Order: sequence, then structure tokens, then C-alpha cells
Amino acid sequence: MIAALYGSTDASRAADPIKVGFAMQLTGPLAGNGKAALLGAQIWADEVNKAGGLIGRPVELVVYDDQSNPGLVPGIYSKLLDVDKVDLLLSNNTNQTAPAMPTIIQHKRLIMGMFALAINEQFKYPGYFQIQPYGPNGKDSLTRGFFENAIAMNPKPTTVALVGADAEFSKNALDGARAQAKRLGLNIVYDKVYPPTTVNFTPVLKAMQATSPDLVFVASYPSDTVGIIRTAHEINLEPKVFGGAMVGTQYAAIKQQLGEALNGVLSFEQYIPEPTVKFPGIEDMLKKYQAKAAEQGVDVLGYYVPAFVYSALQVLGEAVTKTGGVDQQKLISYIHGNKFTTVVGDIAFGPDGEWVEPRMFAVQFRNIKGNDVQQFTQPGKEVIIYPPKYKSGDLVYPFVNAQKNAQN
Repeated sequence: MIAALYGSTDASRAADPIKVGFAMQLTGPLAGNGKAALLGAQIWADEVNKAGGLIGRPVELVVYDDQSNPGLVPGIYSKLLDVDKVDLLLSNNTNQTAPAMPTIIQHKRLIMGMFALAINEQFKYPGYFQIQPYGPNGKDSLTRGFFENAIAMNPKPTTVALVGADAEFSKNALDGARAQAKRLGLNIVYDKVYPPTTVNFTPVLKAMQATSPDLVFVASYPSDTVGIIRTAHEINLEPKVFGGAMVGTQYAAIKQQLGEALNGVLSFEQYIPEPTVKFPGIEDMLKKYQAKAAEQGVDVLGYYVPAFVYSALQVLGEAVTKTGGVDQQKLISYIHGNKFTTVVGDIAFGPDGEWVEPRMFAVQFRNIKGNDVQQFTQPGKEVIIYPPKYKSGDLVYPFVNAQKNAQN
């Protein structure tokens, strides 16, 4: 494990720093995501320290590499709290946040989750907050856009296949998909999970293909997402709609890697540069991020994670400033009781620590040409089909036509 300390300045060394601690995937299969998140945090810390710190104290980030291994997480958070004596805590994704929660609850500490799905449904801990826009029912908001658009097709679909990794995030997403299917009266003709170590998806998808589903909903992690999309093309999978909760389609490297293979795929996003999405400050923040991203070898777009990590720290920073310190209960009460203006929009947190109003985008990839990553900075490449407030286009179906139409 490697500790990385950032953010002290000559002007603010006289005061003890406010330490922000977290585990992050700096190596392993999710390292691309973790390094991008860390850069977003560094940008916030640099800005705050140049402005004099928080309540006159410098900010210091204390970061340990969890190696993309949830088993290391409890020990890291014990060290952050008992040895490093950090003042504020961030947590990581779903798989990494869940094992950290018992330690955090035992210490009665505030925790700001960065991209975890439905964690507090299990713990119901008042000191937990979540910066991703899942809302009070994350399983529903992550899956509703996919199904709301699919059920509006003519003729309406009647069957759905569900497939995902045997891991916390995917299982939560599949729970949401099952609830949507039940709500809409869809017959689930295939419902399987695969081991996280799977690399050959042909047997899985061929077994699913044999059921002839109208809809195919996939809950996957980055490497799985790439393998499943490529395999879908190789076996000529032809449902009416193909996609789901596919982590990885948000990353610049995977967008570039898959290129035109993404056309027609439905997935989710939290921010993309569509004309219907305008949040004050996000473009300036992303310009700072993108200027540093290439030289550091991290996600060159930064839409998925960095802006939300930056926003999480904006929330914590305001709470510290307004309460005048790092008293955990005062911070928790302040965050529960106030609305925050961030670069990803205005946020108010409900009793469960989730956004009061969900804002998950369901998107369909369109008009992808070749593998130039810069094309994804243009509108019309990821068309928002849900929610209606941010909609920038309609669903194109069936999947085979969506691929062809997108390429014309």
C-alpha cells in the first residue's frame, strides 16, 4: 500500500492540516478509474489550499492503494482512523465501500461515498452520504431508464434476459432489473451471474441467445463490458434492445477501444456534454482535469468520476467551513439539512444519504466513427433517452437497426 499526501502550501503550514483519507484503486483492474478519481480530488485540494485552506488550515489527502481488492479495505480504513487520525473520509465504489462500513460505523464517522450503489439500504447509517445521483432507490434509478424506453417500443417487448457479474454492484443492478421486469409484466427468460474472473463470454451469451429475448440487460464491470459487447457482435446477438448497467462504457479508454462496436448500446452516465446538460462550473473543472490527465496517463475525458469526486469534496469543504470545524455530528447534521451547489448541479441529501432527486442518465451510443476518443466531446455520440428533463433524443431499435442507423 502506498500513501500519497498532497496539498500543503507554504502559506498554510502553520496550522495543522485537515486530513481527508480514503482507499483508492491505484493498481489492479480498476486502476484507471481510481487514478482519475484521485486527480479530481487533487484539483480540489490544490484550489482550496491556494485560497488559504479550510478554516485557515491546509488540506492534506491521505490515500492508500487498495489494489482493486475489497479484502484490503477494512485494514486501510482502520489505519486511516486509528493511525493517520484523518478528519474526513471518502469511500470508493460499491465493492470497496461495503467492507469499509462496519469500521466507519464503529468509529461513528461521517463517510462520503463516491460511486457506490444502494449501500445504505443494508446499513441504514445516518453518517453515510453518496455523491452519485442514484437517489433514494438506486437500484430503481439505475435501471428505470433502460426499461421505460424499452417498454414504449411498438410492438411492446414481452421477454427479457438478465446477466451480470457475481459481485456487489452487479447483483444490486440485477435486483433493480428484476423489479422493473415485474413492474412491467415482462417474462424473465434468462437470469444468470458469471464469476468475476470470466474472460470467455461466448458460452454465457450463446445460452442467453437461445432464449430469444426481446431485451438483454447486462450488469457488468469494465473488462466484462468489453468482452460482452465484443462477443455480442461475434455471435450476432439481435435483441430489440441491448445494454444495461455496463460499467466501463463511461471510461475514455474503453470508449476508444470499442469505438463503433458501441453503436446502438444502451448504458448509463452521470454527465456527458449533451446540449440538454448544463451545470455551472463543470466545464472549467474539466478543463483543469483534462489539461493534466494526458500527462498523468488517466482517463482523458473525466466525465464519469473526477467531477463527482470534486463535488463530494465541495460538499465536505462547505460543511467544514459552515460548522467551523470537523466535529463529525455537526458535519452530518449540516449535510442532512442543507442544499449544496456543486459542479455536477445542486444536491440535497435525503435521510439515507442519497440524493433526494435521482438523476441517472440512460444513454444510447450513436454515430461513433472509428476510435478517435475526441469525438466523445461532441454532442450526439451518447444520446440521453432518459430522464425526460434531460432527454436529447429517442431510442433507436431494434439493436441491429440501431447499429446500422447510427453508422449512416
